[in-house]
Amino acid sequence: MKQIKMTRKSEITLETAMDLFVKKCQAQNLSPASIQAYKDKLKPFILYVGKDRPVQTLSPKILENYTLKRLKEDHLSSISIATNLRHIRAFLYYCMDCGYVKRFKVIIPKAEKKIKQTYSNSDLERLLKRPDMNSCSFTEYKVWVFENYLLATGNRISTALSIKIRDIDFENNVIQINKVKNRRQQIIPLSHTLAEILQEYLMIRGNNPDDYLFCCNSGEKSAVRTYQELVQNYNTMRNVECTSCHAFRHTFAKNWILSGGDIARLKTILGHSNISVTNEYLQMFGQDLQMDFEKFNPLDQISRSNARIRM
Repeated sequence: MKQIKMTRKSEITLETAMDLFVKKCQAQNLSPASIQAYKDKLKPFILYVGKDRPVQTLSPKILENYTLKRLKEDHLSSISIATNLRHIRAFLYYCMDCGYVKRFKVIIPKAEKKIKQTYSNSDLERLLKRPDMNSCSFTEYKVWVFENYLLATGNRISTALSIKIRDIDFENNVIQINKVKNRRQQIIPLSHTLAEILQEYLMIRGNNPDDYLFCCNSGEKSAVRTYQELVQNYNTMRNVECTSCHAFRHTFAKNWILSGGDIARLKTILGHSNISVTNEYLQMFGQDLQMDFEKFNPLDQISRSNARIRM
């Protein structure tokens, strides 16, 4: 009988450890996109350290040198570095839990948060102006509907392209979302304006419940890149410099906050698993949050009230 040679923990290489880590992620039912992100972020690190290097030789110093390399030689931003290190940290903590390497703390350096790109009111006026139905192509009309959808829901583009017609509940004015980043199903409100737009859209394109709401020409689920290019072409045609689909999500959050919407409901609608992610929006629109500040600031309210009394 052939004997199976057992690999000791001290002999586990980085390449083997990564394969085991990926299998663990698959067993935990992480989304294919999340697993691919781990692979993409871990690959440069493993190539830098050496795929055949024993995991037990990893140390904080090696991680520090790798970080400095990416900053200086690869010219990555502090935000990109932090994102890379979060993925590497998950892998290293897995190795520590398995006993492949001695435990040490992986510190993520603070990254300067950039202001999230949003659409201005003038941008939205040009983008959301209804196309001339007598002369526009169906593609132009479809992208117009798509941009209305993104602005009204705050959905990520991958989520929007996973919506099927049956997920739109016009009777109860809700949308059931089955594809989100954290793989949790959720239900979000359907605005009256968007409901009217979608009802007309479905009358024109057809209303098979099993069809994707925004599909490719063959009727199948569309690729994210396809709609990114459609939005880019549409926005350029409307003389709007910003062409990002994700900017609609940021615009939704920004306008929600500026309109006085509460952060807890915004967290739910955006599908954030952690309120700290949602709170970033409060910190990123500093200048915009100063609008009408004196109007709502309690000190200014009291001052105006006292002034009226003295008059």
